[in-house]
Amino acid sequence: MILEWTLRFRRAYQKLSPEQQQRVNAALDRLVTDMRHPSLRVKKLQGTEIWSARASDELRLTFEPITGGIRLRIVGHHDATLRSP
Repeated sequence: MILEWTLRFRRAYQKLSPEQQQRVNAALDRLVTDMRHPSLRVKKLQGTEIWSARASDELRLTFEPITGGIRLRIVGHHDATLRSP
């Protein structure tokens, strides 16, 4: 499965602390191997083709399916990330 990092996702990821980056990396590994893993709490955002996954209690990432993989859109704190997915 291909993970396509958008520039927006990459910039937001770089602003995270090393510990937060590790949590996101673990979530991405789970997302690739088992999108339905309970810890991810993957759900589709209402009225869009965008999905959300949980990296920790505070961190969320959004993505959209593409042919052969996933396009990563944004990562960050829960409220800010889901306000502008």
